[in-house]
Amino acid sequence: MSYDDTKIQLLESYFTEKEQTIAQYGNLTASLFRYKSGVCGLRVRNGSGELVILPFQGMQIWSAEFMGRNLTMKSMFDEPRPTRQYLETYGGFLLHCGATAMGVPMAGDTHPLHGELPNAPFRDAYILTGMDKHGKYMIIGGFYQHTVAFSCNYLAEASVKVYEGSTVFTQTLEIKNLKNTDMEFMYLAHINFRPVPNGELVYSAICNPQNVRVRKSIPSHVKPKPGYAEFLQELEKHPEKHHKLSPDLVFDPEVVFSITYQADENGLAHSMQIHPDGSADYVAHYPSQLDVGVRWICITPDQQALGLVLPATAEPEGYTAEKAKGNIKIIHGGERVKLEMLIGTLSPDEAKNMKQKILKIIHV
Repeated sequence: MSYDDTKIQLLESYFTEKEQTIAQYGNLTASLFRYKSGVCGLRVRNGSGELVILPFQGMQIWSAEFMGRNLTMKSMFDEPRPTRQYLETYGGFLLHCGATAMGVPMAGDTHPLHGELPNAPFRDAYILTGMDKHGKYMIIGGFYQHTVAFSCNYLAEASVKVYEGSTVFTQTLEIKNLKNTDMEFMYLAHINFRPVPNGELVYSAICNPQNVRVRKSIPSHVKPKPGYAEFLQELEKHPEKHHKLSPDLVFDPEVVFSITYQADENGLAHSMQIHPDGSADYVAHYPSQLDVGVRWICITPDQQALGLVLPATAEPEGYTAEKAKGNIKIIHGGERVKLEMLIGTLSPDEAKNMKQKILKIIHV
């Protein structure tokens, strides 16, 4: 339960080139600005870091900074671009992928790369402040309705909840099927951390070829280099070889895994990139909601990204391939699904404790 809630509706006309504060609650501050590209940005600070959210373009989290460091992938984009084309503005920290289809279009697919959500025109954006047993919080949210005659009609609400002083925030997505008939549903949260040299990957899955499966197919937008196929073959047999992000391992152009996670007593699965200083990047998700953990690693001269875990409903092979595997979910007419995850950073002590918890979950 919460109390002292205050809600502010946001209009695009509020966003100008000069950044302006629109809400303050304790150490929580929200300010609005507009990029040179014209895209609207909302910066929320909580005393421990900040997020920049694009409230009208996919409700993306464009950038994240906590514990004095930039968590966001290195990309070729210094700011978001006003387009719905996935690869023409790809550099954000978190993108929602889906919801009628997701993944890389393969033979027989007609959907765009990762579906309609990543740069969807959200509306009715809002800021909500309040307090609960965990402290003061600020929620940034908004809605997107996707309607195609004779096909689909759903309402998506994405929201980010940031607590005062916390280095971990909550990301939520709700999808309501507005039709009276069933809706096929796919989703993936594309969370793009910045990999660090010699970072250690620790996560609550038993690492063997059955539970940590490397993708051997090569998408059309990926141009493999000599030795790439051999590298994938080695990872297929020994997936643990990617646990240390050693500079001599070349994740160029990319490597993708599908991981079967185990959850703790609260239903949460955990993933960390532990930095050399002992601190960690962190994601927790519910396998009961998102039963496939996709991992994406890309380390090239121009782009560096660690999809530590991309919590998903299916593997990222596109609608047709996932349909054949039986991986398409269903939302019945008038019903909704709610997806939640925790994202952020952990101090060295927190990371040490979390590592012990993870090892206990997988009985190591």
